[in-house]
Amino acid sequence: MSIHQIKNTVFRGQLLGTASKVMIMIHGRGASAESILSLADHLEVADFCLAAPNATGGTWYPLSFLAPEEENEPNLSSALEVLEQLLAQVKAAGYDSRQIYFAGFSQGACLTSEFVARHAQPFGGVFIFTGGLIGDVVERERYQGDFAGAPIFIGTSNPDFHVPVERVIATSNIFRELGAVVVEKIYPNMPHTIIPDEIEEANKILQQS
Repeated sequence: MSIHQIKNTVFRGQLLGTASKVMIMIHGRGASAESILSLADHLEVADFCLAAPNATGGTWYPLSFLAPEEENEPNLSSALEVLEQLLAQVKAAGYDSRQIYFAGFSQGACLTSEFVARHAQPFGGVFIFTGGLIGDVVERERYQGDFAGAPIFIGTSNPDFHVPVERVIATSNIFRELGAVVVEKIYPNMPHTIIPDEIEEANKILQQS
């Protein structure tokens, strides 16, 4: 049986199937669906269905996102599978890519980065709050698809204890190669959190959709 389960997804906001858009929200290490859903209080998502999967044990994978990928298995593959299942469920409810958004913080931002890069398509928007592509090296060949102009915001601190700024920059570059319109902001000595300026950048994208 898979480590992580789609049945542990928490839904908030408008009902799936009747909401005009959907945001899939992915929590960080040691956190929960409820914690990332609280971010929605600051985002312009009144007409959204919000879907937040819960990681078993509060952690999507055991080690740093910079560890060799095999050292985070089978947890990492299970986490990506949950997102794949959730995206399929949302599409089955009648939504196309442009009506679907992703947001993640920290470990959840890394998982979000990895998932959307492996499944690039014209999402409505992607918000990466302190995170980057997963693995000890960035393997360009694993990322495919076309964001087709999808807006992506990626913000981080320099320095950040968990996420080196070099990986954030490399992630932005991959997103651009895959056709995204990327807004990257690097904040000096920002705490490991989400700050108001990042919320403002996310809301700019939400207002344009």
